[in-house]
Amino acid sequence: MSDTKCGFVALIGEPNAGKSTLLNRMVGAKVSIVTHKVQTTRARIRGVALEGDSQIVFVDTPGLFRPRRRLDRAMVTAAWAGAADADLVVLLVEAHRGVTKGVEAILDSLRQHAPDARVALAINKIDRVKADSLLALTADLNERFDFEETFMISAEKGHGCDDLKRWLAGQLPDGPWLYPEDQIADLPMRMLAAEITREKLTLRLHQELPYQLTVETEGWDERKDGSVRIDQVIYVARDGHKGIALGPKGETIKAISTAAREELTEFLGRKVHLFLQVKVRPKWLEEAERYSEMGLDFNDGA
Repeated sequence: MSDTKCGFVALIGEPNAGKSTLLNRMVGAKVSIVTHKVQTTRARIRGVALEGDSQIVFVDTPGLFRPRRRLDRAMVTAAWAGAADADLVVLLVEAHRGVTKGVEAILDSLRQHAPDARVALAINKIDRVKADSLLALTADLNERFDFEETFMISAEKGHGCDDLKRWLAGQLPDGPWLYPEDQIADLPMRMLAAEITREKLTLRLHQELPYQLTVETEGWDERKDGSVRIDQVIYVARDGHKGIALGPKGETIKAISTAAREELTEFLGRKVHLFLQVKVRPKWLEEAERYSEMGLDFNDGA
């Protein structure tokens, strides 16, 4: 019998339910993009957390929603694949929104796509509602689905997250750890760097260009002085979008570059030279190569 435990935990829920915030809270570092705009998580980012002798590998799935475009369909397929393959599933439900049509659809899909899954319920953003509302919501959801455990949490403030983490750690199968002790994600650094820049773009341009852009890291040059040069391309769908991303006299792209460089410097613990270009690529949403860059299968969106 192994002295250690290790397994996969899938975080599922509606867009903006707090999955990325919870993942970052559990891991203790920022490994998943967090913005106030729905549907920002594209790739199945795995964050690695330690709790006692257990290594918890989190799969941060895209928010489950009704897919319209190829990219949407590929993301939803990835989400259900992550849930079905995991040892445990955590369904996040926003306390103040309750049982929405989206939550009902997710419960139906859980029964259909992952009938054998072990599922825990995490009611998030509990600071937004009163206690009696929480109890009623808990009772309602547990009548609808056979959850193994229910947790009341605030992923943003940390309330209840330690209890959830301890429970997850105790439920994992015995086995050796999959990742080194100091590793917090299995996302390649080039992709993680692109995610950080995309977050800054989303925060800055959330009204103008919420989903019409993607970022790719084209160059990663380790310098002799210990610093790193990172070259990235921001792909947009139209000429007009390029002007929005650049901003008047290039002010927008400069601000985004500064914010991304500062976070990358802190994350990597060394000096970063970041160079951004904006290119128009009208059909990037239909290119298989772009999907593989995001860790998605182009054919899943067909």
